[in-house]
Amino acid sequence: MRIGLSFSRCVLDIVEGRVDIDDVLVVIGRTDFDPHDDIHWTTIWLGYGGGGYEVDTSNAGLRMAFSGSNPEWAGYTDKDEAKFRTVAMQLWDDGKFHQPRKFGAYPQRRPEFWLETCLPDSELERNPSAKKAWEQFQIISGLAGIHLDKTYK
Repeated sequence: MRIGLSFSRCVLDIVEGRVDIDDVLVVIGRTDFDPHDDIHWTTIWLGYGGGGYEVDTSNAGLRMAFSGSNPEWAGYTDKDEAKFRTVAMQLWDDGKFHQPRKFGAYPQRRPEFWLETCLPDSELERNPSAKKAWEQFQIISGLAGIHLDKTYK
């Protein structure tokens, strides 16, 4: 299981197939948006794509700008947007997307953005989806020749 520490970089890894979304426990982003909201999503898409555009949201009486300071999605076109939004919405809908800014915290950007984790058996029994993901992870890691230390505490 993995814990992600960057919304944009983790979603990119999922879209590009380096990480399976079923292997994600949670992504902790430095964002504050709802991927189902078209206005919110547009600012995220343009910002991470490097556009840095101002989005006219006059129908809501707002104008928002997003700087493309970390354009991890640069090079992807509008044809690719649905892939990124689908991943974002799946993380959101599955309760796997935590945004500390919604609660007044402002985490710093970190160079590492994936943490590997193991869940205790008691938690696995209480969480069937985590149990299934953990079992699948163990199968894949066995096929890849990775051996887990079952005695680690």
